[in-house]
Amino acid sequence: MNDTPAPLPDLPCYLNGEITRVDQARVSVLDRGFIFGDGIYEVVPVYGGRPFRFDEHMARLDRSLGELRIANPMTRPQWRELVDQLVQAYARHIGQPADATNQMVYMQVTRGVAMRDHVMLPGLQPTVFAMSNRLPTYSEEDRARGVACVTADDFRWKKAHIKSTSLAGAVMARQISADQGATETVMFRDGMLSEAAASNVWVVRNGVVLGSPRDNLVLEGIRYGLLEQLCRDAGIPFELRRVSREEVLGADELLLTSATKEVLAITTLDGKPVGNGRPGPIYGKLYAGYQQAKQAS
Repeated sequence: MNDTPAPLPDLPCYLNGEITRVDQARVSVLDRGFIFGDGIYEVVPVYGGRPFRFDEHMARLDRSLGELRIANPMTRPQWRELVDQLVQAYARHIGQPADATNQMVYMQVTRGVAMRDHVMLPGLQPTVFAMSNRLPTYSEEDRARGVACVTADDFRWKKAHIKSTSLAGAVMARQISADQGATETVMFRDGMLSEAAASNVWVVRNGVVLGSPRDNLVLEGIRYGLLEQLCRDAGIPFELRRVSREEVLGADELLLTSATKEVLAITTLDGKPVGNGRPGPIYGKLYAGYQQAKQAS
């Protein structure tokens, strides 16, 4: 078996004011993002060349930067211009018109470069990196079958609401499911549902969609507000509250949401079927509503 890492692609990217390529971009070894994971990131899905829920992503970027006391280095119009520029650059890279592409724009801001010191040093110039790539999708067969997940205790820090680049905890949590051939790791803190390694988790019981509260123990996904809207449009009751492990294990349906998963049904949890072991009717309604929302963006 060949264990040699694949070379980096020549994808277009942005770094500190310059459009360059991923295989050529360089940052200092003393960048605080490299030394401490001292930064934040966002991932904006793009459908048909149009960013999806861009303002909501930018609002969360502002919140995360504020928590870390990093000044936003760009205005919202400047971020939008950068995203549009990268969308066009990636479309040219693959030889397609932008409006024929679905992409995923990754944006990262770190505190900047300084000699190593844990203190939040003032006056640093933030490092800004961004790139666009193909948006991963799940096949119709995968969606019709649903996915398998496993459970684990949530061992991460208590600032999960910050979309931080310090993702060692999420990496370890996701590896738990990867080691078992599963799609995600559904986590519990003190017997209560928090979230998955890289997704929000939703519980359907007796026709009601339940989710974890908006607090410091979960990252409020952009789909929080969207799912609430989709439920309202479909006449489905929606409630955010503490959800016990027993309620999760006894759910009629379980759902994952994220930028790449959109809405995805969990049909097996810890090797046991969820509900009847197939994607349920609430999933079907919410997935259909999600596709309509994409067309309207």
